[in-house]
Amino acid sequence: MKKLSLILIVVGVLVITTGLWFFSSVREFKTADVLHVGVIFLIVIFAVFIGLKRLAGGKRGEPSEDELSKRIVQKTAAISYYISLYIWLFMLFLKDKARLDTEEIIVTGILGMALSFGIIWIITYLKGIKE
Repeated sequence: MKKLSLILIVVGVLVITTGLWFFSSVREFKTADVLHVGVIFLIVIFAVFIGLKRLAGGKRGEPSEDELSKRIVQKTAAISYYISLYIWLFMLFLKDKARLDTEEIIVTGILGMALSFGIIWIITYLKGIKE
C-alpha cells in the first residue's frame, strides 16, 4: 500500500503543477506546449491505471509486486532505455535543423522517454514474457 500511496501522491503533484503551468501561461502556448500537455495527460492516465490495478490486487489480498511484474518492469526498462537513446539522438539532430529552445528539447526528450516506457510496458504486459 505504500507504493500505491506514493503513485497517487506523484500523480496528484503532477496534475497540480501541470494545471498551474497551464493556467499561468495559457496565452503564451505554442504547438509544442499543447503536445507536452497531451503527453503528460497520457502519463497521468497510465499512472492511474497502475494505481487502480494495485488497489484492486490489494483488496483481493495479492502482493503489490510479484516475480512476473518485476520481470515485466525490468524488460520494459531495458527496451525503453534503448529507445530513449534513439530519442535523444533524434533530439540532437532536430536541434541542429529546427530552432528550438534548450528547455523545449529537454522537456520533449524526457516526455518521450516516459511515453516510450508506458507504451513498452503496455505491450509487454499484454504480450507477456517468453521464457
